[in-house]
Amino acid sequence: MSRAERSLPDDQAAPSTKSEVSRVEPLRTGVLEAKRLVVKVGSAVLSRGDIALHQATLERICRELVWLRKEGYQVVLVSSGAILAGMGRLGLTERPGSIPLKQAAAAVGQSLLMRHYEEAFAPYGQKLGQLLLTQEDFRSRHRYLNARNTLFTLLHLGVLPVINENDTVAVEEIKFGDNDHLSVLVATLLGADLLVILTDLDGLYTADPRRDPNARLVHEVPKRSTGLHFWADDSGTGLGTGGMVTKVEAARRAAASGIPTIIANGLVEGILGRIVRGEAVGTIFQASASRMRSRKRWLAFATERRGRITVDAGAKEALIRHGKSLLPSGVVSVDGGFEGGEVVSLCDTLGVEFARGVANYDAEQVERIKGIRSNQIEDTLGAKLFDEVVHRNNLVILE
Repeated sequence: MSRAERSLPDDQAAPSTKSEVSRVEPLRTGVLEAKRLVVKVGSAVLSRGDIALHQATLERICRELVWLRKEGYQVVLVSSGAILAGMGRLGLTERPGSIPLKQAAAAVGQSLLMRHYEEAFAPYGQKLGQLLLTQEDFRSRHRYLNARNTLFTLLHLGVLPVINENDTVAVEEIKFGDNDHLSVLVATLLGADLLVILTDLDGLYTADPRRDPNARLVHEVPKRSTGLHFWADDSGTGLGTGGMVTKVEAARRAAASGIPTIIANGLVEGILGRIVRGEAVGTIFQASASRMRSRKRWLAFATERRGRITVDAGAKEALIRHGKSLLPSGVVSVDGGFEGGEVVSLCDTLGVEFARGVANYDAEQVERIKGIRSNQIEDTLGAKLFDEVVHRNNLVILE
């Protein structure tokens, strides 16, 4: 028996043959095919509700990650906990309320968090690589590709990347999500086969399980979940910033890009082994049928929209059903001060965003050419660089 297998309790040991796998019922067969995983663990799990890191829980999660690596999975860890670790060092008894104090706690705690991980992984000889990212690293296509290349190189070298938001410099981002959103960006950047979000609940429920004894676990959110009712709290915990709302939003975004996502209880021993064996634990958000290509994923999920272009019904139909480019004749109105080359939202006349793309012209130019034919652009602007306002190669339809 390998060291990785011994690291899990006997009842959670990895199945060694297909016949052993087949005895687990019911199976999530799509999960069995996953080889590249992003695992996100939040402060509520790492602290177990305390005001400091819970070392035994952190070590147990690390053992399970080592087991995944030994079984041939590529694994990336997105970990919260820097602010939590800094709180302990600074003697804080509650999560900081102000941005400067959060950043100070993160600055103190980030190295402490990594030291805990280094010590936990050291007995297994697992090398770690730390990446601290902000939204800007994803919004810039150049920086996005650099981060992607770095991650793939680390995985090729057998290094387990540990990713956290750079809370010491982030301002807007530090207020949202407890790294749920970051985990989606990392998963889409890598083209992961599976995103696992570990929290302190068994998954998504029909009601608050801590208050309603009749609350039922939602085992699956299908590709189209119209009519599905569930409970999601946006308050988070006293130590983390993300409630179930952020996790649901993250899971939906990842699934829309073609990545199945499971929300599961990170306090349950052996949870990662059970997930990859296909057991029906937690809540799975089924992925859309088609997987977006890298550039499409970047357009859809990693970029900041600088403005909005409203199009008429005919243009919307041409874009969605026929894969056409957006021409000036289909533009109804323009909002925002975007430049040519920046990403904009494409909305219908009801204000619903259905696509995103890179604008060929700036907002003032699009305002001047809206409603006209492409052969009239030069007469209107004095020059015509493009026939299209947004070319189909630089456009992604959102589900």
